[in-house]
Amino acid sequence: MRFRWTYFGISVVAATAMAISVANAQLPTAAMPFGPNALVFDPSIPVADMQGQIDRIYAEQQHAEFGPGRYAILLRPGDYKLNIPIGFYTQVLGLGGSPDDVHIEGDVHVDAASRNDNATTTFWRSAEGFSVTPPGGTMQWAVSQAVAFRRMHVLGNMVLNQKRGWASGGWMADTIVDGKVDSGTQQQWISRNTEWKGWTGANWNMVFVGVDNPPAGDWPEPPYTKLTSTPVIREKPFLIAEKQSYSIVVPALRRSTTGVTWHKGKTPGKHIPLSHFYIASALRDTAATINMALRTGKDLLLTPGTYDLKEPIHLTRKGTVVFGLGFATLRPVSGEAAMMIDDVDGVTVSTVLIDAGPVRSPQLLVVGAPGSKARHIANPITLSDVFFRVGGAGVGKAGADLVINSNDTLVDQTWIWRADHGAGVGWTENLSDNGLIVNGNDVTIYGLFVEHHQQYQVLWNGERGRTYFYQSEIPYDPPTQDVWSSGSGVNGWASYKVSDEVKNHEAWGLGVYSVFRKPNVTLSRAFEVPETPAVRFHHMITVALDNLGEIKHVINDQGETTATGAQRRTPKVAEFPAP
Repeated sequence: MRFRWTYFGISVVAATAMAISVANAQLPTAAMPFGPNALVFDPSIPVADMQGQIDRIYAEQQHAEFGPGRYAILLRPGDYKLNIPIGFYTQVLGLGGSPDDVHIEGDVHVDAASRNDNATTTFWRSAEGFSVTPPGGTMQWAVSQAVAFRRMHVLGNMVLNQKRGWASGGWMADTIVDGKVDSGTQQQWISRNTEWKGWTGANWNMVFVGVDNPPAGDWPEPPYTKLTSTPVIREKPFLIAEKQSYSIVVPALRRSTTGVTWHKGKTPGKHIPLSHFYIASALRDTAATINMALRTGKDLLLTPGTYDLKEPIHLTRKGTVVFGLGFATLRPVSGEAAMMIDDVDGVTVSTVLIDAGPVRSPQLLVVGAPGSKARHIANPITLSDVFFRVGGAGVGKAGADLVINSNDTLVDQTWIWRADHGAGVGWTENLSDNGLIVNGNDVTIYGLFVEHHQQYQVLWNGERGRTYFYQSEIPYDPPTQDVWSSGSGVNGWASYKVSDEVKNHEAWGLGVYSVFRKPNVTLSRAFEVPETPAVRFHHMITVALDNLGEIKHVINDQGETTATGAQRRTPKVAEFPAP
């Protein structure tokens, strides 16, 4: 039989729930492999039926920044004529081996989530694994943090904002755009292993890694950071439909690459049949039932929903795959971690949002044990589109959000966010000391977004770390300078701290921004690093975004002071140490 669309789940909108119930009344169980809040579309389905389901989801999710809905829209290979607006916590996936196996003729778009075309809160959504021919020739992708655009083929142009309104993205990887990309008002952006006819636009910090046609010009005017090749990467796992079955592809590890993985039609990698996955549901599963399945050797597919966890999900087996759909959300509720990964080869975790619970967790995700010595050069642990949130949807508390102890770990886009707005937000309410702590050696991160934590946003203790693109706002809400200081005579906590003992570290394309809400609060330096020849930082900028406070120096005692109002300055340091 042909697989047809499925959409069944719990909606906060009564009309949506009623429509879902009616629509699914006759669906066979075999057509529902991915559980609640998942749709599977097939080209044989009437367009009006598919469009109706898409519109119902968007009506619920368009403004649901902290809402409970989690959705995945899955497109089996073929051609579609659809209009797909993508709202909060919505993932749209093509199920072909190549993005060109699934083609949409129509408007796939992300609109600004706030008034006045403001996309600075347009978070938590993705488009992956299909091709699109946009009406009028241009696809609008007005986004900010925690948004993935992967394995895509745009048969036209792209614009990364809405009518020149503010935007604070963003991320693009393993993608071809036949025309030009207009970044416009985007404050910062990272493109990795992408191809296009051209790129226009620059603001504060634009990073291009493994891009075969990067734009002309160099830092600081325009603020372009360009690296010819990507040193080491495993692309994010993806789901494919094969006749009546499904598989998840874990792409092969690649080194020194430029451009996309799928020029020959398919991305090289290991195919794992869906039968090898435990398909978890937030309506029935606990950490205990998930861990039981993992102990039998199963991989894990998390269907859309929020999983309240009384103990960590524990990954102990080499090569375990955790595949999230629809921004599946893990929320620890008993003061423990949401997930722990043993120091083993080849674990991959993708498309998961970890949301701190009301009882303080010392860590939210731990990769490897403290003091890990094993090397994973040939088969590293990889985190792709793993995001963190403390507060916003409710009170959340954590010590450190992500702790990496394992050597050679790869992180391919993360946003580690202590909320600055929403519910349960305040200096004494949503508590989080650090966003990221790296203790392992040879850890590589592409697309590191870390914001508003109460001490160091990033604390890097391991050797030979590499960061390609960094975006950080320091906390808005320190009430006084006295309570926000990392040491005698130091105002605040540096955003990015490399420990004094580290001998080798390198980072490219970094921006740190301040939005202080209380008077007489300042930051001494954005970056604090040991002054040794093999600790090297390239292309840094600081900006004061409001009318209070300042950042005194960019890195250590170098770089001018930010200024606000009519005297606004955006200090830059091209190289540290200076050549």
